[in-house]
This record gives sequence, C-alpha cells and structure tokens, in this order.
Amino acid sequence: MSTTVVVQQPTAVPNNKLMVTDIHGYRQWSTGLFDCFSDIKTCIIGYFCLPCTMCNVATRTGECCCMPYCVQGGSVVLRSRIRTIGGIQGSACNDCMVLSCCGPCAVCQMQRELDNMGVP
Repeated sequence: MSTTVVVQQPTAVPNNKLMVTDIHGYRQWSTGLFDCFSDIKTCIIGYFCLPCTMCNVATRTGECCCMPYCVQGGSVVLRSRIRTIGGIQGSACNDCMVLSCCGPCAVCQMQRELDNMGVP
C-alpha cells in the first residue's frame, strides 16, 4: 500500500467557479481491479456475501443501503459517485463494462477505495 501526500488541495477550475476538478479526474484508482487479495477481509466478505458489500458501499457513499438493488444501474451510479468524490479518472461507460464483466472484483475495489479515502 502506498501513501499519497496531498500538497495542494483541489481548487476551482479557472473560468468555472462551480467545478472542483476537471471532468477527467486527476488520479487513478488507489488499488487495481484484481488486487482483491491485498485486503483479504473485503475479498472474503465480497465473495460470500456480495449483497452485504454492495449495501455497505451504498451506505458509505451517502445512499440508501437498498439503492443498488432498487435502482436500475445502481451499482454503476455508485462507482461513478466514488470516482467523482475521489477525483478518479474514468467514464460511465468504463464503469458499466467493469461492473458487467468483473462485478465482484469491482465491488471489492470500490470498498477498498472508500477505505483508502478514509470514508467511514
């Protein structure tokens, strides 16, 4: 696990006082999609009880715990939300493809990202 030192806080993008960062984000995910074994606890819980992990991710991002199951495309929305609040590069299309092809690994990555961002 690497430590990222922030030496300058994000500021408003020039010519647009409402944007905190540009639309492309400024960093990559802190762990890879297939780094599941870097956090064995999340890996095991995600494998044996993926719905519990999804509910936990939703709650930690400020959504209702049932949102991933009651809202069509809810898991894609959660992944995009984590990218937005973390300034992570990517796109909604990529989020959709990753969740469609590697759903459990993507959910574990989202959980690790929230841990690394310090989101309770």
